[in-house]
Amino acid sequence: MHVRHLTVGDFRSYAAADLALEPGITTLVGLNGQGKTNLVEAIGYLATLSSHRVSTDQPLVRVGAERAIIRAAVVRDGREQVVELEINPGRANRAKLGRSPLPRTRDVLGTVRSVLFAPEDLALVKGDPDQRRRFLDDLLVQRQPRWAGVRGDYDKVVRQRSALLKQAGADKRGRGRRARVPEGIDPGAAREEAMRTLDIWDDRLATVGAQLLYARLRLLTDLVPHLTQTYGEVSASVSEATARYRSSIPGPVGEALAEGFESAQDVPPVERLREELLEGMAQVRDQELDRGVSLVGPHRDDITLALGEMPAKGYASHGESWSFALGLRLAAYRLLQHDLDDDPVLVLDDVFAELDSGRRTRLAGLVAGSEQVLITAAVGADVPEELSGARFAVTKGEVSPA
Repeated sequence: MHVRHLTVGDFRSYAAADLALEPGITTLVGLNGQGKTNLVEAIGYLATLSSHRVSTDQPLVRVGAERAIIRAAVVRDGREQVVELEINPGRANRAKLGRSPLPRTRDVLGTVRSVLFAPEDLALVKGDPDQRRRFLDDLLVQRQPRWAGVRGDYDKVVRQRSALLKQAGADKRGRGRRARVPEGIDPGAAREEAMRTLDIWDDRLATVGAQLLYARLRLLTDLVPHLTQTYGEVSASVSEATARYRSSIPGPVGEALAEGFESAQDVPPVERLREELLEGMAQVRDQELDRGVSLVGPHRDDITLALGEMPAKGYASHGESWSFALGLRLAAYRLLQHDLDDDPVLVLDDVFAELDSGRRTRLAGLVAGSEQVLITAAVGADVPEELSGARFAVTKGEVSPA
């Protein structure tokens, strides 16, 4: 797979830009703030429907414009397909394949598959759990796009259930709107109705959450062998990199999931995970009502990254943390490569300036043979000679052959 042509309109700093691309290595060189990262960000957005730099769409639209356009011609197995996204902050985004509008934006997922590594990825090792959950879920969607629907459904259920918990908790403490029920209505009956409604949302969260949890566990089981290998290749270290799933399900069940599985086939079935989620929610019901938040479910889970016996977070050196983050992205790349029997587009955004010479050389050797590698760099000399290829200069939003 490779992107043959990229067009953006009113995207980030660009009123308009066109970039013709070829298979192999392409490097975009420009000082910080000139717009080089914006171009690879557009490709990443086509692959995941999200940005690796911001959490909302508004910053993606050029100041003064109402919408942004990203269009790419993608070649796979000798066939070309044009994919287009229209980004409309505050309104529904739109998507096209060829000239045909799609009913849902997420229907474009899978047209472009890309693995992007950027300085922000250091947060995978040093940051909060939501960074690691997003990494896993984005990879899950790239692997099988249908999980985007499950992920979206689960997020909606969590929001609805958490809102009900806040109100039910206020009722329990006698401070909610339901505590001021109209005359003639039994406050106790109103509270019982609220709790029955909460039971319904418990079931929905467990049903959809079990599907997402099952998919994550299988994905991580398949990913870890690649991680161990890629970390060793990047770092040349004797320490073994591993990752374990840390579930919010309390007690022995959560501990058992953290032990991991020999193969994806060993992951507990969805129905059993659903039952465990229901039991976990029942155990913490009083705490949830007191705090007004959902405390059990995939939205509260984490991935424990370790080097040898020690957790990477808080113990790994700066260089080891960089190697771990690179190892995660390269492991994702190899997993997709294996699943698709094809190379995703690999993007290295301002990476080489952060690496020492040894890691630069080892990384260059690992990616040089990929079908398409897009590199951004402030200084061209930072890119190893092994990654020679097409080069463009990016200056104040203008792209030209270097």
